[in-house]
Amino acid sequence: MRLSRRHIYAYVALAVVVTAVGVRYLVLNDGGASASGERLLLAPAPSPPASTTASATGGSPAAVAEVVVYVCGAVRSPGVIHLPSGARVADALELAGGATGKAELAAVNLAARVTDGQQIVVPERAAAGGGGSATVPAPGTGGSATGGAATALVNLNTASLAELETLPGVGPATAQKIVDYRTAQGGFKTIDDLKNVAGIGDARFAAMKDAITV
Repeated sequence: MRLSRRHIYAYVALAVVVTAVGVRYLVLNDGGASASGERLLLAPAPSPPASTTASATGGSPAAVAEVVVYVCGAVRSPGVIHLPSGARVADALELAGGATGKAELAAVNLAARVTDGQQIVVPERAAAGGGGSATVPAPGTGGSATGGAATALVNLNTASLAELETLPGVGPATAQKIVDYRTAQGGFKTIDDLKNVAGIGDARFAAMKDAITV
């Protein structure tokens, strides 16, 4: 079949149109794929700071603080004791070997928290009269006791609050001052040191000097 020139031109124009449509379709698909591909690219999440990671995992525990105290008096192994912060006086006595049989634990607050540099003095019970214990005459009697009841001297370094209150002119407040003084000064060296306690003058000291010892 023989085509006319008009038919040839029509077919050529149709081929050009089809080719142009196909090229545009391919270009648009490539561009969309590229745009879509770019939109799917996600930036990596930033790493958390090292400090945050350590906190989340618990980190290393803080070092436990330590206190040092000196335990003396009626304990089996007096000396310097190392304890963790927050320990009690009872813990310090346990590390010092425990109290001896002569200890007056009622004069010590075993539940108190210890502080660094503290001195813990465990006093001894005052010796009771009789039973072979050394005794002295009551003040003002003169001479030695013969058959009568003898009064034991009150040891200023070991007496409990109750025992100190048995001294002439000593009440609860003064007894506490005596205990505070011996704790701060490491004990009484002589009975005359008692006059250094606030509230104890010459007259009060004279009334009790024959009933005390160190």
